[in-house]
Amino acid sequence: MGHVGGPGPRRPDRGVAALSVLPTLAAAGTGLAITAAIVDTPYLLFAYHDAKLHLVLDAADTGVALLVAYLLWGRYRRSRRLQDLLLAGGLLLLAIAGLGMALALHLLGLDDGRADVWLPVTVRVLGASLIVAAAVSGVRLVRDRWAHVLTALPWVTVALGLVLTYALRDVLPVALAESPPVSAQRPVIAGHPALLVAHGLTAACFAVASVLFTVRAGSGPARRDELIRWLGPAFALAAFARLNYLLFPSLYSDWFYTGDLLRTGSYAVLLVGAAREISRYWSAQARAAVLEDRRRLARELHDGVVQELAYIRLETLTSVEDSGHRDRMVAACDRALDEARAAIDALGRSTDEPLGFVLHRAARQVADRYHARLEVELDDSVHADDDQRHALIRITREAVSNAIRHGRADRVRLLLERDEERRRLVVRDEGMGFDPATVRRNTTGYGLTSMEERASALRGSVNIHSTPGEGTTVAVTW
Repeated sequence: MGHVGGPGPRRPDRGVAALSVLPTLAAAGTGLAITAAIVDTPYLLFAYHDAKLHLVLDAADTGVALLVAYLLWGRYRRSRRLQDLLLAGGLLLLAIAGLGMALALHLLGLDDGRADVWLPVTVRVLGASLIVAAAVSGVRLVRDRWAHVLTALPWVTVALGLVLTYALRDVLPVALAESPPVSAQRPVIAGHPALLVAHGLTAACFAVASVLFTVRAGSGPARRDELIRWLGPAFALAAFARLNYLLFPSLYSDWFYTGDLLRTGSYAVLLVGAAREISRYWSAQARAAVLEDRRRLARELHDGVVQELAYIRLETLTSVEDSGHRDRMVAACDRALDEARAAIDALGRSTDEPLGFVLHRAARQVADRYHARLEVELDDSVHADDDQRHALIRITREAVSNAIRHGRADRVRLLLERDEERRRLVVRDEGMGFDPATVRRNTTGYGLTSMEERASALRGSVNIHSTPGEGTTVAVTW
């Protein structure tokens, strides 16, 4: 037996990496353009008096944050990845720091411009910190002893914050003036220094997370992760939203701010990523269900049809006296068994397997059945879609079977290669060979017509070269 060869490890796809960067650059460019336009143009304002719009956006953003956090929690339960758990916790804290905490503090009578400012700001900083930690953690798994601690962290943080805020409500400093600035045309950096630092720190956390998630989305397993791909642009917008909140006092509930607009844009991008993740999940579930049905059908074929054919073959060998008739019946049973086993193999295998591996297995099954030696040289970079794979498997089995059974070959060579823009499958033997013209006049043939029809379905061609006494070469090009 030979070996399964290939082109070696592939380098990361630079095109995929570039595509992962473009959305983040677009989001960052949008945030920068909006911020620069507001700073430089007196006709655009940092804030507009519209309490209803502010409330609607707060509610929408909170809902999206909770949805994505729930989605990430489900991913964590399946994968046990630290990244998913930290992201879920961070988004949960951001959601709580929004509309929900404002309502809770109002019901507790803590809406005096102190507790209702410091607690949401602190929770938001912690949420942004968890998001940065998630971006750094990568694909690490959560150890069992830390799982419960990290899961409870957001809830413990909020509960502890409420208790401390209530206990220190009389000593907390005033974060903002009672009323917003008179003009919203120019930046007004006002408020307690700790509040300004919190806004800046949150913006920095989101910016770092945006860069890290963008880099991760362009390399490794994350290239196929729909949600991770959208985290970079989402957090880029979130960073500019925090920057806008820093440039103008923005915690007055009856005003609509440009930071609100950018923040909602950030959550809209997150929602796109969540929708694509959900779609991908259900597609995977559907594929798994189809694969399970195929495996069930394969088991039924194996336990039913194959066993009956094997019984018929055995009875034919022991009960039919005419040797010519017996040989024809046994050959027919062998062909039927090959067809049934090929169907079972096709039904029970995943379509994600490399083409070379699938063809090698199909040829090996036939070669082992007739005790022939198989040599393979397969290029792992050659791919085919599902319909093409099925046709190539059938051609491979037919060609190997013909080489051994009719050509009396004790060694068969299987080759899969790429020739410029075309792909080629070759089955070569050194058996008895035959005259193709003579065979084509024989209605029974060696399956040549079947192979030609399958090659035509590939939008390709099959070339069969054989000379009596010199072996046969079957080459399929598509």
